[in-house]
Amino acid sequence: MKLAAVAVGDDWAIGAVEPAGDSIRVAPAEYGTVDDVVRGLIGVPLVREWLRDVEPQPLSSVALGAPLQRFNRDILCTGWNYVDHFYESAGKREGQDPDALPAHPTFFTKGPDTVIGPYDPIAYDAELSRQWDYEAELAIVIGRDGRSIPAERAHQHVFGYLVANDVSQRDLQRAHGGQWLKGKSIDATMPLGPWITTADEIPDPAGLRITCEVNGVVLQAATVGQMAFDIPRLIEELSRGMTLRAGDVLLTGTPSGIGNAREPQVFLSDGDQVVTRVSKLGSLRNQVSRTRLTS
Repeated sequence: MKLAAVAVGDDWAIGAVEPAGDSIRVAPAEYGTVDDVVRGLIGVPLVREWLRDVEPQPLSSVALGAPLQRFNRDILCTGWNYVDHFYESAGKREGQDPDALPAHPTFFTKGPDTVIGPYDPIAYDAELSRQWDYEAELAIVIGRDGRSIPAERAHQHVFGYLVANDVSQRDLQRAHGGQWLKGKSIDATMPLGPWITTADEIPDPAGLRITCEVNGVVLQAATVGQMAFDIPRLIEELSRGMTLRAGDVLLTGTPSGIGNAREPQVFLSDGDQVVTRVSKLGSLRNQVSRTRLTS
């Protein structure tokens, strides 16, 4: 099932995108939100029952927001999870290179105010940063609480998958002692969506293909199977001694092709069109838009 957040007045209703991806059935807003479904307050079978007799409408006729609107905590993220991406940036981290490829996943967080919808503008303020970089990623939504989850049971805690772009400000990322939070947490810069595809529809996420286009040029392309640490390993290591909660979002890393590592470098600027795709999960289409963030 593909669950979307549909704007209905000031509320967000549950939408279910039809298999062909061009139409959607929308439940009454008073029935609840996608956040409620992810947290188990509303069962997926009940949503199917509600929508069985609802007439589909063109997907283009509704406004979609980020599928999740309530967050338990910061967005959880994984760095350096594609080997080629780790090595493409060697010597370009302004003295912050690690000695070798890490033996364990590298985790960090970014603030939830970064999240925007699948077609919303990406905020851009040149006074804040001159190095706005794109990072196409597969994101996971946790659907069941758990701590110290073994890899072989990790799939039991995944509600579904969606697309993200971890837009980053590289100069801010380097400027704060090597800690990534600041350069990853600028408001209204991380598109998420376009919907959550439930895990039962994606039995083998390793085959999913990730791409990022800027102004029609493909700059990133890889499969999830190229990850250094697969999804079960990420969940096992992240949850060790740390409870993951239903509704948590985990970004799984970006492949090579980032703007900071290119020669010459390629950074986003006002008016750029960014398309982020993951096969079977849909596309994000966002325009970089000048926004005053420094006052």
